[in-house]
Amino acid sequence: MGIEPKEKTARNTSVGADERQSIQKDSDNSIPASEAKRNREMDDLEEMYRRMQRMADPRYLHTLTMTELFQTSYKSRPPIIENLLHSGAYLLAGAPKIGKSFLVAQIAYHVSTGQELWGCKVHQGTVLYLALEDDFQRIQNRMFMMYGVNDTPNLHFATAAGKIGNGLDEQLENFMREHSDTKLIIIDTMQKIREVGGEAYSYASDYEIVGKLKQFADKHCICVLTVHHTRKQPAGDAFEMISGTTGLLGCADGSLLMQKKKRTALEATIDVVGRDQQDQILYLKKDPETQIWNLERMETEPHREPPDPVLEAVAKLVSVERQEWTGSPSELAETVQVGMAANALTKYLNVKSGRLLEEYHVGYENRARHAGRQVKLTYMLVEAPSFEVVEDGRDGCDGCNGENATAQTTVAIVAAVAERNGSE
Repeated sequence: MGIEPKEKTARNTSVGADERQSIQKDSDNSIPASEAKRNREMDDLEEMYRRMQRMADPRYLHTLTMTELFQTSYKSRPPIIENLLHSGAYLLAGAPKIGKSFLVAQIAYHVSTGQELWGCKVHQGTVLYLALEDDFQRIQNRMFMMYGVNDTPNLHFATAAGKIGNGLDEQLENFMREHSDTKLIIIDTMQKIREVGGEAYSYASDYEIVGKLKQFADKHCICVLTVHHTRKQPAGDAFEMISGTTGLLGCADGSLLMQKKKRTALEATIDVVGRDQQDQILYLKKDPETQIWNLERMETEPHREPPDPVLEAVAKLVSVERQEWTGSPSELAETVQVGMAANALTKYLNVKSGRLLEEYHVGYENRARHAGRQVKLTYMLVEAPSFEVVEDGRDGCDGCNGENATAQTTVAIVAAVAERNGSE
């Protein structure tokens, strides 16, 4: 009987020890898991830091594999005017006094108001028109003749500007900062913004001037339309009539060539070529009272893509009532049932995200999370740029290479790596 209390104490002590051992055992299992996760994260940071060091090497050549290309969803760049103007650098060339200035004024008005032009859909936005051969009174009379008192605050005019490489670049950048919704900049004419020198019409100088305009247009995802003249000599290819060298046409994203059979004729044709559109010929006729160009016919019917059953199935997942859908790529593939594996489906949507937004008003986002990839679909009530996957400091717009984002993350990565090395 006297031994029982000791036995009870021993038993209680044993039980307590067992409990402590169990807690310690669980703790020991959790620490390695936490350490492993931290090590993986630090390894990823170190790999990113090493990659940044390689990119800083002047010998570094930035490349993307085809796999990386299809893993990226680029920002949607809808046309400014369907079948006519896309984002990029465009030329409008024609003989002097043929009606080019009235034509670009008409284009500017339609983009700034969002009204369809010749039956083609227009994406509305602010327009800057550099009418460098006119004064404000002439512009006033011209716009009144064309549209009466139906004005718009989205159309800006300037009659003086700097030269490319000597003031104009900064002026345009400043305008974009003040008017971020700008869709179109018109320069009338090219000769007014180029520095005249001994190489004024060399291939290199022609390519350089259009190249700078293209670089600016790509950076801001807008269209820069520059008015230029044609030469008198006939040419085998109509576009060889553009004054200057082939460097102008070679660098431009698209060109519009305006021609008349007679200077006094009301009829004109516009040959259209571009990287992102089918070749086309527009037959126009000018209203003698308003000087507005009306479309008589097109040489060929504009190409329209057939319905896409994959995009239609994906678009049905969201609506006004249910504006968001979120899930893994596997869950998306299982839900839409279009006969595509999850990996193939997300690659397809990365490529088609622009059309998904433009036609079905569905924004698409595909991002890497700790738990794996996550897809988010959003029903867009108003027009907006598509979602994009940002990888390796790149964003979705050509000309925007994510250098600022890379620079901002470098300090954090260096600090994290230094902290780890110091603790070791």
